[in-house]
Amino acid sequence: MKTIQHKFVEFIPNSPEQGILYISIEYRTAVHLCVCGCGNKVVTPISPRDWEIRFNGKTVSLYPSIGNWNFECKSHYFITRNEIFIARKWEDWEIEDGRAEDQAAKEDYYKKQKKKRRKD
Repeated sequence: MKTIQHKFVEFIPNSPEQGILYISIEYRTAVHLCVCGCGNKVVTPISPRDWEIRFNGKTVSLYPSIGNWNFECKSHYFITRNEIFIARKWEDWEIEDGRAEDQAAKEDYYKKQKKKRRKD
């Protein structure tokens, strides 16, 4: 089983190391190098409509899965309690459907947030 270590930092290093998930709470971002070994930098924004990070005092998890659809490798995996679980690769049509669904969910979320602020 592949694992990844985590490191809480204020600033993400310019040259991240393989096997380390850098987490900046201040900038609500987590960054790591793709677990397939291709060397691409994976940036996961932490927000209510992007990724959620869970820290139990010892390990971290990112939710939902990480799909590197813009990379040649198109790797897809979960990081759960510092363990990497490889998921199946998606077909191109699944990637497009997933992107459209994600975009619609984000638009809906931000519309609701805007209405909520108007009421307050």
